[in-house]
Amino acid sequence: MSTIEVDRALASEPQDLARRVLALHEDQWFDRKSIRANAKDLAQHLVAFANAEGGVLVLGLHNGKVEGLRRNIAKLNEFQQAAIDHTVPPVRARVEQVACVNDDGEMDTLLVIRVEAGEVVHELKNGDCHLRIGDESRRLRHEQRRELEYDKGQSQWDAHPLPASVDDLDRSLLTQYRTATGASQSFTRLLRARSLLTRDDRLTNAAYLLFGSHPQDEFPQAHVRVIRYLGKERGTGARLNIDDRSDWRFDGPIPRVIQQAAAAIDGIVPQRRSLATSGLFESAPIVPRDAWLEGLVNAVIHRSYSLGGDHIRIEVYSDRIEIESPGRFPGLADLSRPLDISRFARNPRIARVCADLRIGQELGEGIKRIFDEMRRVGLTDPVYKQGQGSVRLTLLAVPRLDPVQAAKLPPRSQEILDLLRAARRDLGTGEIVELLGMSRPAIRMRLEALAAEGLIRWIGKSDRDPRAVWRLQE
Repeated sequence: MSTIEVDRALASEPQDLARRVLALHEDQWFDRKSIRANAKDLAQHLVAFANAEGGVLVLGLHNGKVEGLRRNIAKLNEFQQAAIDHTVPPVRARVEQVACVNDDGEMDTLLVIRVEAGEVVHELKNGDCHLRIGDESRRLRHEQRRELEYDKGQSQWDAHPLPASVDDLDRSLLTQYRTATGASQSFTRLLRARSLLTRDDRLTNAAYLLFGSHPQDEFPQAHVRVIRYLGKERGTGARLNIDDRSDWRFDGPIPRVIQQAAAAIDGIVPQRRSLATSGLFESAPIVPRDAWLEGLVNAVIHRSYSLGGDHIRIEVYSDRIEIESPGRFPGLADLSRPLDISRFARNPRIARVCADLRIGQELGEGIKRIFDEMRRVGLTDPVYKQGQGSVRLTLLAVPRLDPVQAAKLPPRSQEILDLLRAARRDLGTGEIVELLGMSRPAIRMRLEALAAEGLIRWIGKSDRDPRAVWRLQE
């Protein structure tokens, strides 16, 4: 759900407001609580939102009922001071009341708390630390909290001030954004509401990347390169396989870069003819559009813009698409289990505006959606590989294992096949152990099972050969 929907519901007429807020789904940016909650419990959600991307809490609604604040007015001061009394350092939040009609048909109010994304890790007075993940405020373990501290050190680059003003932004883009949000206030107030201005109204890096006429004047690395290769390999030197007519660089503000890069990829993804559900042979891209588009959107929104000298690359081959983005996954991520990666936005302000503009779908489910789209058309799972300063997503146009054959193999055997296909080279047992994060005996058992099915083979001079590798049989 977009944060625009929350704002629109809260701007409704009093007789409709509570009903519309009750109809909203709780998510990464929105939650509602009973007015009977105590300030200490409320503080846990303030901390969770601040440690993630900020959000909105509405008090006075519970189990489909409109309680309102009127009969609990004594708690108003307690709620207004919750951030100061129970969070360290105090979470930055704005508290307001909005008029509504309660379940007794009387005029009443709801309490709205708008939480800003924090620049440091926040915790409760007792030391507990929480992070907003989906529709949950999840308590972090000690090691998770430590990783969050590391991530926060780089996550707020998009909040840094820039020597520019609102007058330096593209007015047409700002007008489009104001229309998309349904707002009517000035551009300055609109940007301030999304934390795109500092407290002294200086422009942030995020604002310039999103709405600047040509952000690359300040951030030359903030561009996307789309390349098509003639075949399955890059090649080098005289054998370089780049299609001379299909190598583009896209500059400009983020929304336009995504739109232009997507249009270019659409035109060069190889098509294959296959029998469709209609009973006719039809052309379809070798990789589903929604999968690579979500990968592109995630790369642009979540890349590390503070890393100079590098950019996003989309490489299209005859059998796959690769998307490489500067910046590693946050420390909370377990790359061996990408579907379990907790949501954490490196650029929370950019992510929130893109959600408002409905760029991509549910940003919190980006990785899951890529997996779902690949599996829907029967292709092997996406493969993520992390280097020293970047992450590469590989979308292979290779069918998944036959269900009958997959049932004979141990769980997660498909992941080993996917890894060998994405690596495009032989891999040793130790390399596979490191990349998948499983124990050596577990990996060995799966490798032997795959070899027994004739899917891979072992190449070595002896059982103890340190240079022995596994090779795809395909």
